Amino acid sequence: MWKKTVVLHYFTKAEFFLWCTSVVLIAVSFFIFDRENYLTLVASLVGVTSLIFNAKGNPIGQFLVLIFSALYGIISYTFAYYGEMITYLGMTAPMAVFSLIAWLRNPYNGNRAEVQVNRIGKREVVFMCLLTAVITFIFYFILAAFHTANLIPSTISVTTSFLAVYLTFRRSAFYAIAYAANDIVLIILWILAAYADITYLSVVICFVLFLFNDIYGFINWSKIQKRQEATGSQPAAAR
Repeated sequence: MWKKTVVLHYFTKAEFFLWCTSVVLIAVSFFIFDRENYLTLVASLVGVTSLIFNAKGNPIGQFLVLIFSALYGIISYTFAYYGEMITYLGMTAPMAVFSLIAWLRNPYNGNRAEVQVNRIGKREVVFMCLLTAVITFIFYFILAAFHTANLIPSTISVTTSFLAVYLTFRRSAFYAIAYAANDIVLIILWILAAYADITYLSVVICFVLFLFNDIYGFINWSKIQKRQEATGSQPAAAR
């Protein structure tokens, strides 16, 4: 009973409402537009649950990202979105492992349910941008070689995905902004897929909900960062 009470009080009413609304809308859209590919439903539910934990700075979110990446990679393969498949299986999933380790190693005041938010310096921002440009350039030709559907949006998705996983690993609040940008790209990608197969419309709705969750993630991480810095235990620049 005590554990149940702790879990219920861990999330705010707004967070619980956001998660419940997302779950219901994902389920409803699945049974309206799909009703066959249950892997899509499971991936969507795992994904949206990972986001609410990530928004709290909880390492459980990164563990769930691992599961979501595997499932989403399979779904992407079915529509020849090889860029998405390679990105999530070859980049997002491995980086989620590194992020999970980084988050567990940097708890806030010993609380493993909340990571210590980090600030990255200007030099690292420049390094990150240069590295992202290189990754994007390389992946463009890789995706072209695989005859990836909708090549340009798929390449842009690689760019936003890399920024998101890098910032997640570095424990920056801006990870959520990068993921929000990625959500917008994915919404466009799966709308294009839905023109060919209406069942993929449930995936579109899934990423629309992901967008709202990532926006909340940035808002909440900004609050967490201010609270942590107010205690004087958070460094002014990246470590």
